[in-house]
Formats: sequence, C-alpha cells, structure tokens
Amino acid sequence: MRRGFSLITAIIIMMTVSLLMTLMLSISSTTVKSTMDIYFKEQGEILARSAVEYALLATSGHDNHQNCVEHVNILYPSATAPTHEMNVTLMYIGTDIPNCSQVIDNNISTVDSNMTTIVDVVVNVLENNLTGITEPIRLHRRTLQKL
Repeated sequence: MRRGFSLITAIIIMMTVSLLMTLMLSISSTTVKSTMDIYFKEQGEILARSAVEYALLATSGHDNHQNCVEHVNILYPSATAPTHEMNVTLMYIGTDIPNCSQVIDNNISTVDSNMTTIVDVVVNVLENNLTGITEPIRLHRRTLQKL
C-alpha cells in the first residue's frame, strides 16, 4: 500500500514541476517577443524622424524650380539585408513649383507660406529572419516643414 502511494505522489510532484516549467517557458518567450516588438517599434520611431531629416536634406540639395522630389525610399540598415523600410512622400504648398504633381495648394495668400512641404513617412518593420517578428509593425509620421 505504501509503495503505491509513494508512486502516485512522485507522479503528482513530477507533473506539478513540469507544469511550472512549461508556464515559466511560456512567460519567458512572451517576454522576449514583447521586448523585441518594443525595440523594433522604438527603432522605427527614431528612423521615422531620421527619414524626415533625410528627405529635407535631399530636397535642399535639389533644384526645386525644374522639378521636385516627391518620393524617397530608404532601406535600413542596408539594401541587401534590411530590417526597416521607410517610404517618404513630400507634398508641396506654394507657387512657382513647376513639373510637380504633389502640389496641394498653389493659391497662397502670404509669401511666408511659399515652399512649404508636408512630409509623410511610413516605416515598416519587415517580417524576415533578421527581425523575427510575426505581426507587422507599421508607423506613420506626418510633419509640416518650411523649405
């Protein structure tokens, strides 16, 4: 009788320990996944700000009186192995902007509003082996900038 009771007790203890180990493993993997998601989201927000600055740099180095920069596409950290994709769209407000299809308003009342741009940035964290994410992470940032 005693030997059978000890066997049942040992099985119950082993099942309890295995259940606790499974629970710890599940919590650990969930924590790692949420930490990676937060990391890639924060990195995407910083890259969105950098993409705005990069687009403004590309616009400032371009002759906007002949044509205008309308789209800038950036892959981070490199084009061969990207983890983030940034798509920047520039829409212009102002007069004397020829050959540009992204002019929102060219009937402005003040000279100070001339050559203003709305910069739209969409950052996508790519689902590949480098990131290890399973759900898409997409961030959007819109700013108004004076050129």
